[in-house]
Amino acid sequence: MAEQATAPLSEAHNVSGPGEAPAAGPARPPATPEGMALAYGSLVLMALLPIFFGALRSVTCAKSKNASDMPETITSRDAARFPIVASCTLFGLYLFFKIFSQEYINLLLSMYFFVLGILALSHTISPVMNKFFPANFPSKQYQLLFTQGSGENKEEIVNYEFDSKDLVCLAMSSVVGVWYLLRKHWIANNLFGLAFSLNGVELLHLNNVSTGCILLGGLFVYDVFWVFGTNVMVTVAKSFEAPIKLVFPQDLLEKGLEADNFAMLGLGDVVIPGIFIALLLRFDISLKKNTHTYFYTSFVAYIFGLGLTIFIMHVFKHAQPALLYLVPACIGFPLLMALVKGEVTEMFSYESSAEILPHTPRLTHFPTVSGSPASLADSMQQKLSCPRRRRQQSPSAM
Repeated sequence: MAEQATAPLSEAHNVSGPGEAPAAGPARPPATPEGMALAYGSLVLMALLPIFFGALRSVTCAKSKNASDMPETITSRDAARFPIVASCTLFGLYLFFKIFSQEYINLLLSMYFFVLGILALSHTISPVMNKFFPANFPSKQYQLLFTQGSGENKEEIVNYEFDSKDLVCLAMSSVVGVWYLLRKHWIANNLFGLAFSLNGVELLHLNNVSTGCILLGGLFVYDVFWVFGTNVMVTVAKSFEAPIKLVFPQDLLEKGLEADNFAMLGLGDVVIPGIFIALLLRFDISLKKNTHTYFYTSFVAYIFGLGLTIFIMHVFKHAQPALLYLVPACIGFPLLMALVKGEVTEMFSYESSAEILPHTPRLTHFPTVSGSPASLADSMQQKLSCPRRRRQQSPSAM
């Protein structure tokens, strides 16, 4: 599920302007200071939760012995190509919205993210839900398999294993999915958005710090260009009805749950720094010093960068490319800490894929739907006493 969560990152939206109304519809009254404080404080909290817990789960995921549950590794080549692919995708969406009916495009996207959201949310809640199932809960195994070709040329399109516990999680997630599909409610949107973000941070792994710097640096330029250089990203952000951004109403205090004057933060501004922060956590663990210095340093740097984004946005009254502030903070703070501690060489020589992920498939193309929420949850809880049946699977990737 985390692989799918990365797809929307190409169209990541940024924090919207204060009290900014959609392109259509009547003008709204300005948001109150209390409403804005609540909205942006909630956005910051929602951004921190998937980064923190996704980073912790990435460590357990990296130690998984089940080859089918291994995370995807982003190499330097993938990182260099990502901003180009993201730009093409973003501009393609912009053209689609200009040429075709926005209503029909969003209907197709809603169905697509309805399926992905259910799978992502199911995987997210599985570790928690498994603690509530009684020991005698019947656990039957199922497999959904689609292939093309035959013999040696047979290729898996979908290979999805699940059990009875997964069905319960999928049913619960489907309720949220139907709610989102019918109402497009901001709470349902955020549940899916948080699930996508956590999956992305957990299952997308940078292979080293240099790759992280390439990825963040490239997307730094991407974000600045498409926000300040054109109106493409802002246009897509307002037109694209999909759970690829976290939103919170600035008029919640006045209108309650039916509020509709939203501030928003794109998932790309959560997941991209998040996978770099998760890498630094794994680097901390590799040092075997029982400290998480670089993880906490980068975590604080993210808070600082996001807070600075919101501050600058209110000063200039214009949507801001969050990565403009997040990238220097998330790279600069840990690097400064490494200089102080004399560990710069260790930091840049650390190879996540070599030390923790010896058999991780490279990220080379967009993924098919594969994997199992239950198997991922089992590996995260390290229930190795009852290992799942292994199956051969061609590595899925972006």
